[in-house]
Amino acid sequence: MTYESGQSAPHHVVIENRQSLTVSGVEDVERFDENTIVLSTSMGSMVVAGEDLHIEKLSLDGGDLKVEGHVDAISYEDDGNERGGFLSRLFR
Repeated sequence: MTYESGQSAPHHVVIENRQSLTVSGVEDVERFDENTIVLSTSMGSMVVAGEDLHIEKLSLDGGDLKVEGHVDAISYEDDGNERGGFLSRLFR
């Protein structure tokens, strides 16, 4: 998602008590299960790790995602093709 000025969509991450996660600037959900959610965002690939993760709301038109569950970690990878990056290690 890009804006008329050519800039990427605004990207915000809000975590409340490690039980609720809200993300804006979401372009796609690449993979998810109750322990891992892999997203494509305006700031690169984002991996959310935790337990009992459930997608409560997803609006790709608006770029919004809301996740409930216990959030353990959030990490980014700018380019999924980087050798030895987090996502490549995660999916080996």
